[in-house]
Amino acid sequence: MPYPMQLGFQDATSPIMEELVYFHDHTLMIVFLISSLVLYIIILMLTTKLTHTSTMDAQEVETIWTILPAVILVMIALPSLRILYMMDEIYNPYLTVKAMGHQWYWSYEYTDYEDLTFDSYMIPTPDLNPGQLRLLEVDNRVVLPMELPIRMLISSEDVLHAWAVPSLGLKTDAIPGRLNQATLTSTRPGVYYGQCSEICGSNHSFMPIVLEMTTLKYFEKWSSMMQ
Repeated sequence: MPYPMQLGFQDATSPIMEELVYFHDHTLMIVFLISSLVLYIIILMLTTKLTHTSTMDAQEVETIWTILPAVILVMIALPSLRILYMMDEIYNPYLTVKAMGHQWYWSYEYTDYEDLTFDSYMIPTPDLNPGQLRLLEVDNRVVLPMELPIRMLISSEDVLHAWAVPSLGLKTDAIPGRLNQATLTSTRPGVYYGQCSEICGSNHSFMPIVLEMTTLKYFEKWSSMMQ
């Protein structure tokens, strides 16, 4: 969960999100160095009257400021491509869950079980219990086992939605007539919150997502009770 006045990302819960945070820090450092260099050159040009004619006309300098940006772009592109391939790869998922977006709630189907489907509605503010989060708590949480690869199949029944859980590094569009795929793996137990991230109508702000990551033993017990 984010906290008030937070400036960075939420704590990473999945290996993908950890890689995304590292990539963000890597890229931000490059941007910071470039910005500092440009600011230094601008200040230098505004505060000195000296002009070095051989520097201004040198072919070596032009070669450097042509090649150096290309090298920097490669340093950014290679880690980015690596993470993109990691996000697309799914190795023998333990479980497949289909999430369908509606106006304005989510429905879930555990496709590996015969009859394990439910709708997930936001709990209205007057019905919240002490400690529950306003606009984020739902009546039926998605319970999943931790430390196992889970495949999410995401689509929509009506308009565009987006299934997003920031701490897991997930954001996948739910498009009517199209089935999108995402993978998630949680490294620790906990309750993780997300929301629809695509403007889908008047109640767009009122269709949260809640994942409860548990041990495999508890998940099997829960699934047998839900069927």
